[in-house]
Amino acid sequence: MNHELDFPAGIWEPFARSRPPVRCSPGYLIYLQDTEATCFYYLKSGRVKSYIQSEDGAERVLNVYTAGSLFGEASFFDELPRVSSAVALSSCEIVPIDRELVTQEFVRNPELALAMMKYLARTVRLLSVQVDQMAFRPARWRVANYLLTLSPKTGPVSCTQEDIAAAVSASRVTVSRVLNDFAQNGWVALGYRTVTLRDPERLKKLCQL
Repeated sequence: MNHELDFPAGIWEPFARSRPPVRCSPGYLIYLQDTEATCFYYLKSGRVKSYIQSEDGAERVLNVYTAGSLFGEASFFDELPRVSSAVALSSCEIVPIDRELVTQEFVRNPELALAMMKYLARTVRLLSVQVDQMAFRPARWRVANYLLTLSPKTGPVSCTQEDIAAAVSASRVTVSRVLNDFAQNGWVALGYRTVTLRDPERLKKLCQL
């Protein structure tokens, strides 16, 4: 799920101007599900995964964030425990945004506050779409859509079959079968922990069917 697509590039950079970023190594757990949200984050560089985990340890990926994204904002604003966890997938630079900083920036730039309202509304809308996708779309559609969400252009996507399976609510065996089918058709190339999109336009056509 990517709700940054129609926001201007660099729109959230004001949050990072007054405070130095925190550097995180791959695998660093940024926050945990069910904990208090005292801040949210601006991702200055790197990649971060948000996910939910069931009581039996099953994991479901919600989103993979790239540089320029915000994450962890929903629980910060509604002041309820976090509904997901977040972990660094690569070396990252993140800027924690607490109430003092967000108030300061909103006073300085009211347009940023309006953009945040739009961003939160878009999050709710896209979560609703995601529920619809998981409930009613076939596995081929879900896998293609997820790959396009990570990288809409030709190029490599860093993810494992387990990551994709968790993100699209399918078994790893099903994801493996779908990816192999895509590879045989020449739409993707499979590598070690990567999927390279060779024909994203064909994947887009599949999602439009």
